[in-house]
Amino acid sequence: MKSKILSALLCVSMIAVMLTGCGNASQEAAPAPETESSADGAEAEAPAQEEEQVTASEASADGSYELALVTDLGTIDDKSFNQGAWEGMERYAKENNISYKYYQPQEGTTDSYIETIGLAIEGGAKLVVCPGFLFEEPVYIVQDQYPEVCFILLDGEPHDADYNYKTNDNVMPILFQEDQAGYLAGYACVKDGYTKLGFMGGMAVPAVIRYGYGFVQGADAAAQEMGVDVEVMYNYTGAFAATPEAQAMAASWYQNGTEVVFGCGGAVGNSVMAAAEEAGAKFVGVDVDQSPESETVITSAMKELSNSVYEGVKQFYAGSFPGGSTSVFTAENDGVGLPMDTSKFETFSQADYDALFAKLSGGEITIQNGTEDSTTADLTLAKTKVNFVE
Repeated sequence: MKSKILSALLCVSMIAVMLTGCGNASQEAAPAPETESSADGAEAEAPAQEEEQVTASEASADGSYELALVTDLGTIDDKSFNQGAWEGMERYAKENNISYKYYQPQEGTTDSYIETIGLAIEGGAKLVVCPGFLFEEPVYIVQDQYPEVCFILLDGEPHDADYNYKTNDNVMPILFQEDQAGYLAGYACVKDGYTKLGFMGGMAVPAVIRYGYGFVQGADAAAQEMGVDVEVMYNYTGAFAATPEAQAMAASWYQNGTEVVFGCGGAVGNSVMAAAEEAGAKFVGVDVDQSPESETVITSAMKELSNSVYEGVKQFYAGSFPGGSTSVFTAENDGVGLPMDTSKFETFSQADYDALFAKLSGGEITIQNGTEDSTTADLTLAKTKVNFVE
């Protein structure tokens, strides 16, 4: 492991004279023309783990890739976090003729992430996008190892193993108020007539907890307005993967009367979606607009992942990279929301959504965030019963 990192560092030092710091990116924004990378071109010199990478990337004339994304535990087509981040980076790269590529680690460990980031930089990356809280420790380390490279860290802030936080000028951490997106979805579902809901999260990490807490509180707010009682099945699967167990649990919820389930946690949503399709029931997507994936998707609790990454890359090439401090995307700056154009509500209207969104963005609605308990037992709910499933 150490030899690979040293190799990457030596490579970076050899080409340092050709690279400028993050603040001077705008002076280098005239990239070489894009060409399609071949299946055995850029990968031919890389270690074995790169053979699994999707070749949907563009290389510059010298075979290097100026923009890079390193995936988390999911895949680039997870219809969620990785995909949203990738689409934002890809959009800017294609619009501006900049070479780009993604890299997938073999393991979900700090060492594996650091090694893969090193491979991206060895491959020519000047800006690396790291989607997810699992990159907090790796980015804490690489921000010092590669000071001439910039990093966009989604859903986290750099810290070491002892939770000592530090953000260098070459790192742009991005956070979202997931509780607001969850609130919008829960409120809309109940307003649309659904009273038996479900929330199936992946790992009980802060972002997933915030989604769930917001979803329940939004549902309860609508229930109070309508004078109805709401029931919510609630579970964390403990992983971000699609599994038969997750699908079976979702199927049992639907069989027992649950009308719509919010699948929150990468590919966990795929399991819930499959169960919804079999049951002819409804599903709420997460992170990105998942309506193209299934007719069961009535809406999606969205983070504007694509836009946030796009803006970060744009600022990098404009020479105004906002490193050193955390950027927070909320309802106030259109960082979260529901895709009303593709939502399949019957009674919850665009006007209803606009009124709710205005209250949320204006600070009129207060949402209680989750504690370490994460089971919603600490919430004060008037018309909603949560059944937490271990």
